[in-house]
Amino acid sequence: MKKRGPFEVVSSKQVYKNQWIEVVEDKVIRPDGKDGIFGIVTMVPGISILPIDKEGNVHLVKVYRYGIDKEIIETPNGAIDQGEEALTAAKRELREETGLVSEKWTPLGMVNPFTTVVVSPAFLFLAENVVEIEKPKDQEVSEVMIIPFSDVVQWALESKITHAQSVALILRANEYLKSHKR
Repeated sequence: MKKRGPFEVVSSKQVYKNQWIEVVEDKVIRPDGKDGIFGIVTMVPGISILPIDKEGNVHLVKVYRYGIDKEIIETPNGAIDQGEEALTAAKRELREETGLVSEKWTPLGMVNPFTTVVVSPAFLFLAENVVEIEKPKDQEVSEVMIIPFSDVVQWALESKITHAQSVALILRANEYLKSHKR
């Protein structure tokens, strides 16, 4: 039998797959000796970008999210295509969702937003001195919002922004920018 941490995997089978996710069901023996089951959802890796312009404003997106059936405010984000580097994906998604580009990119680490049953690594980037070069192309985005950075931090703290990657990115960027003031 295969071990996975303290669990013994009795069997594993794929129950669903599309271009973004795969669902696998594992039958296990728990550490206490009892039978158990896990459903593991593996998603394509993703990125989130915090775009800040020269005036210190953040460009956020308002987007409808089918899974929670509501429109929410997020940082621009998306999937990393097969064989694509995370920074390349970040630059592509920023341009598609907002029409913005940046010459100054800082990686701010990664997060695993759903660690219980979902494998979904997300890489976080700060894009400074962004400039608009075209109108957004992404049809999912209903609005690009330009908000002062201090307000965005408050929105993350007050749950006006609830997207986990966005909140983590905003708070990491806040700490990074405090420690790297010019």
